[in-house]
Amino acid sequence: MFADLANLKRKFDAGANGAITQYFFNADAYFRFVADARRAGITQSIVPGIMPIGNFSQLKRFSDLCGAEIPRWISKRMLAYGDDADSVRSFGIEVVANLGRQLIGGGADALHFYTLNRAKTTLAVLDAIT
Repeated sequence: MFADLANLKRKFDAGANGAITQYFFNADAYFRFVADARRAGITQSIVPGIMPIGNFSQLKRFSDLCGAEIPRWISKRMLAYGDDADSVRSFGIEVVANLGRQLIGGGADALHFYTLNRAKTTLAVLDAIT
């Protein structure tokens, strides 16, 4: 991760005024990254990137392509729902809303949602957060 922080610091030193993370599902990983960034002298905003979960097969495919990790407990639960799209969507909204609440409660001053032109699930997550 040191190389990632060094690259991020170079971008900020070159004039960037904020960053958005790749999406993730572990709030502690975000808080560790921000703490490491602060220790490296990065003071700019680092906004957590969040991917709403509306369709597990699409999320898995997209995650595999970009290298994002889906925690095993989420994968197992999603696979257990099988073709029950309503249960997948409800569970996904619950997981992502909980993540958003953890991030806000832990000090994140903003959230960035990767909607992929599917605003309905994101709006449901926002409703569940508030």
